Amino acid sequence: MKSEYQRPVESRYLDPVEVVWYATAARLGLRVRRNPSIFSMTDGTGLLELGPKDTLDADDCTAQMIFHELCHWITNGLETFELRDWGFPLEAELDWREHACLRLQAHLAGSVGLRQVLAPTSGFREYYDALPEDVLAPLAGWPHEEKVVERAREAIARAQGEPWGGHLRAALAATAALSQTVQPFLTTYRSDVEGDELPSLWSRRQP
Repeated sequence: MKSEYQRPVESRYLDPVEVVWYATAARLGLRVRRNPSIFSMTDGTGLLELGPKDTLDADDCTAQMIFHELCHWITNGLETFELRDWGFPLEAELDWREHACLRLQAHLAGSVGLRQVLAPTSGFREYYDALPEDVLAPLAGWPHEEKVVERAREAIARAQGEPWGGHLRAALAATAALSQTVQPFLTTYRSDVEGDELPSLWSRRQP
């Protein structure tokens, strides 16, 4: 090798699942950008800002965050694309539509065996994990369940139509296929981080 040689960098490695979900966001008119000062935000013009990857927990990924935001949009309505944060009031501690969104997320991810793989990344996981197999079954002890279930039912129906249906089905099918591909390798996978005994998120895939 010549001493003055510098290898040209002509491409970039991309995580395959991120490719799927970044592309899905773009197909639905969203521009995803990183912003170190926030967790997630939409501005009403198609900009979706997410916090840095290094702020995520070990079982979180960008795909989960984009998927969750798309579920917000579907749940809150097509017109909320043009509203900041899908029309959630900024001062509210919890809007009941959040729980309806989680039910939609569980339904869509569960349809391809990825209910735990594509779970929410925040404290709302408590509600998500409490959901029964029938995502439209009310939960005891949680507020506004009648409204939540009805909105979730509407969102599930809405998710099948335009503009989301075809793009979501393609993204979920691709993610499920990638999950299936790595399954035979999980038994012999070893982390390169010493002492890391956490199993792969892909091991939470359901048949």
